[in-house]
Amino acid sequence: MKVDLMAGALPLRRMQQLARDASEAGFSGLVVPEAGRTAYLGCGAAALAADIDLLTGVAVAFPRSPMVTAQIAWELTEASDGRFRLGLGTQVRAHIERRYGSEFDHPGPRLREYVLAIRRAFAAFRGDEPLHHDGRYWKLSLLPAMWSPGPIDFADPPIDVAAVNPWMIRMAAEVADGIHVHPLNTPTYLRDTVAVNLDEGANVVGRDMSEFEVIVPTFAAPGSTSDEIGQWREMARMQVAFYGSTPNYAFVFDQLGREGTTERIRERQKAGDVAGMAAVVDDELLDHFCVSGDWSEVADGLVRRYEGTATRVVSYFAGMAWARDESSLGAWGELAKAVAAA
Repeated sequence: MKVDLMAGALPLRRMQQLARDASEAGFSGLVVPEAGRTAYLGCGAAALAADIDLLTGVAVAFPRSPMVTAQIAWELTEASDGRFRLGLGTQVRAHIERRYGSEFDHPGPRLREYVLAIRRAFAAFRGDEPLHHDGRYWKLSLLPAMWSPGPIDFADPPIDVAAVNPWMIRMAAEVADGIHVHPLNTPTYLRDTVAVNLDEGANVVGRDMSEFEVIVPTFAAPGSTSDEIGQWREMARMQVAFYGSTPNYAFVFDQLGREGTTERIRERQKAGDVAGMAAVVDDELLDHFCVSGDWSEVADGLVRRYEGTATRVVSYFAGMAWARDESSLGAWGELAKAVAAA
């Protein structure tokens, strides 16, 4: 397994410093999300600072046309010497419609077509075929030579799709190069939902999945003292409660025999009781989502939990640790190298 670091929303020069530090520490890649800052500019800054894999994890698809996204991904692939992976997601209706002012209806089929349209654009950039995509949501048919970025000396950037529910997971297996698993994941979810539906999607198209990337964020809580471990466990507890407040993710708790967990979290959320939200996630439940212990115990635990399921694991908290104390990244890097070497 490769081990990547989840970056936060950073100013571009700070992103460059994080990329250099993460590379030196031994991380395989940098996963750049899109929240208050754009994922693509962060990847561009990092590409010019360090030789490290770069993944958007994930960029919001629908507010940008497939052509715009294809051009950006093409340039980032060239700038990073072929180390860029394009991770795309739908976001949720409220953000797409009210924050971005874009269309959201039929998000699964819309994202499927989006991926296919980008692939048509890549082929047109290389000159392999004229630009032609005639779909339900987008129609692309004009690319004069002067408006094409032209061929590059690297393979087309891989396209990864963020997926939670079974339909989206099957779709990812059919048309994408990888999947970004949601941070709210457990071994049960990975086995019974992700693996099963990836196999089903691959069987539909007769696909060999040996090169398919399964990118899994991890809530790892390592430390040299019980206080350090406890601090990261509490951070993980809050993240599980935050993500677990979303009704669409309630089934992840149901798989563990913890029906009603999302409803209880939402009750506390509506009351403005943040501590109460976290308290719903007791230690037994938390252990399904979080690997904790001293550094060697966490390394062994991550390997046991994700080996054979994930091809890349993403340290959700290492970037936060770096933001607090840049010198702390060395220990997280040693953890990453131990997992990758196992």
